[in-house]
Amino acid sequence: MVKEQKSGWLVLLAALVLAGCGSAPKAPETDHSSRYTMKQDRAPSGNFDVSGLQDAVPRYEAPRTAGNMSQYQVWGKTYRVMDSNDGYVARGVASWYGEKFHGHKTSNGEVFDMYSMSAAHKSMRIPSYARVTNLDNGQSVIVRVNDRGPFHGDRLIDLSYAAAKKLGYKSRGTARVEVEAITVRQDGSMTLAGKPFNPGVAAPVVASRTASTEAQDPALGLFVQLGSFSQRDPAEELLNKARRVVERPMRVRQVNTDAGRFHRAQVGPFDDEAEARNAQNLLQSNGFAQSIVLTDSR
Repeated sequence: MVKEQKSGWLVLLAALVLAGCGSAPKAPETDHSSRYTMKQDRAPSGNFDVSGLQDAVPRYEAPRTAGNMSQYQVWGKTYRVMDSNDGYVARGVASWYGEKFHGHKTSNGEVFDMYSMSAAHKSMRIPSYARVTNLDNGQSVIVRVNDRGPFHGDRLIDLSYAAAKKLGYKSRGTARVEVEAITVRQDGSMTLAGKPFNPGVAAPVVASRTASTEAQDPALGLFVQLGSFSQRDPAEELLNKARRVVERPMRVRQVNTDAGRFHRAQVGPFDDEAEARNAQNLLQSNGFAQSIVLTDSR
């Protein structure tokens, strides 16, 4: 009798286990489109040419609430946003972020573009502008701050992949920098770390070019650059694809830089920035995600 009762309980227990297995919720499927499936951040493949990439151009932007909570928490630590960036200057360690976050939203709702001159800061009001100087080589860039971070260690600022490469520390990962806030008032006047500032219109650093690659004088024009390659054929192929999207003059410009010879696939020239940006937006919406707007000079 005892044996029969024991057997009955074992059958009942087995039935309950099977029923439980049948009703257990399935594990949630992984969203492989999420940036968090990429454990380590990384640079894009290929050799992205930044020799013609312009600094961010400071301009007045009305104050926004997005991304500017008076304080916020990340990983249990509380950070406070400054009431004003006026006069801000600090020295510390800069890092950079790239492909893992490319195409995802920044803290103020914009889309992060690792090929733009942008940055993330824990406490500066956003969006804003800053001049960042690499204290190891003396080079400076101007970036638009539109994101929060970095939250690792004692790092001061996170630059976009392109800005870090232009500043000369992408391959090292970090650099000692000085960050100076640029404040732009409604009348267009500016201050740099609290002192009057006039950045002017600096031409990008460009190298010599061959006459065979130029069909017209581009000195006053703007171009949308789609890519830069060590060989000419990929540049020509990229322009052939672009011709299906926009009807504009196009060229492959050959330049010699410290990093070697590059062939730049460019659309233009355009008469003004608005015209160039409209073409860039159209191209980006058709898959040309790495485009940048730049000027040219002899």
